[in-house]
Amino acid sequence: QVQLVESGGGLVQAGGSLRLSCAASGRSISNYIMGWFRQAPGKEREFVAGISRSGSSDYADSVKGRFTISRDNAKNTVFLQMNSLKPEDTAVYYCAASSLAITRESAYHSWGQGTPVTVSS
Repeated sequence: QVQLVESGGGLVQAGGSLRLSCAASGRSISNYIMGWFRQAPGKEREFVAGISRSGSSDYADSVKGRFTISRDNAKNTVFLQMNSLKPEDTAVYYCAASSLAITRESAYHSWGQGTPVTVSS
């Protein structure tokens, strides 16, 4: 299995930007679909963005046009660029690897520990 470690979270004002990173070890991410999920306090975890092995991406409607997922297979790292952040983006963000599907959470088999993002109004 691949091991994943997220970084880059923190506190930011509304309208600001953050770039999350997900460093993988154990196996190459080129073998996997990679995704970002988030879980806000008191809510269920939800899909944010995913990227296929070939580089095509998919996004939750709530983040389209503001977030961009990318992958650097040579560095074994996945990124989530988050712009125009809103207070409702506050959550713990998780990186995950899938062998089957981009948006379906149950398809993801390897998860990081999460990095918290807080957006103040």
